[in-house]
Amino acid sequence: MIGFDAHVHVYDQVAAVGRVRYLPDRPAPLADWLDLLAAHGLKGGVIVQVSFLGTDNRMMLDALERLDRSRFAGVAVVDTDAAAGELSGLRAAGVRGLRWNLVAGAPVPDPADPEVRRFLGHMRDAGLHLEIQLESSRLAPVLAPLARAAGGLVIDHLGLPEAADPAAEPWFRALAALPSDHGVHVKASAPYRSRVAVDGHVAWLVQRLGADRILWGSDWPHTRHEARAAYRGLLDRLPPILDDAAAAARLYGLTATTAIGDQPAKNRHTAP
Repeated sequence: MIGFDAHVHVYDQVAAVGRVRYLPDRPAPLADWLDLLAAHGLKGGVIVQVSFLGTDNRMMLDALERLDRSRFAGVAVVDTDAAAGELSGLRAAGVRGLRWNLVAGAPVPDPADPEVRRFLGHMRDAGLHLEIQLESSRLAPVLAPLARAAGGLVIDHLGLPEAADPAAEPWFRALAALPSDHGVHVKASAPYRSRVAVDGHVAWLVQRLGADRILWGSDWPHTRHEARAAYRGLLDRLPPILDDAAAAARLYGLTATTAIGDQPAKNRHTAP
């Protein structure tokens, strides 16, 4: 059973930091997402730093400050030269992961590079894990070294599958070759961002990883794909065997057992 929405973006203003590939035309307010959680019987979720804001995590952190830590966590974006103290501060603010969005040809940091190795060490010491968005064919050759170096690794958007047949999927083959203690989790999110239909890929991952290593994310507000995505439709596509309770607690510290909608409406937007 799915209890949490593990991948959303929340921003009260639309203003890019630096050059960006895409800029949405409207804000994605926290209150709107909380209303969606309540309407769909969910317990909480994970706010992921949106790409157009770069490493300016202030809006994401401001949202977390207003929320119950048993229900909500964050994923930040920082530079690889970030100091250990910065990562510890993010952890204290409710962040549980750091994200690399490497699509569209962005260079993949080399885990053997001294700066990257130092960064990943600081990340592990702060109690954070790594989340990565990368196309399947580019993810495949770096999966093993990243899984070893990061300690905990979450693959966004099913690894952006490219092969119609899951058995031929490049990064799935790399996953199958990892040792059993690889620590990889996957977000079954944003199927509309993949080149192929992904229902068979979700089934493959359930069989390979187990139902407790897959989380669901709505990818709300579905930037660039607003017309193709419906919150209920995305949730209903999931195999009923999925159960995110263990992974949500393990990765994000989410332990709430009651739905947001069971709270009085005035309490949904604030920490206890």
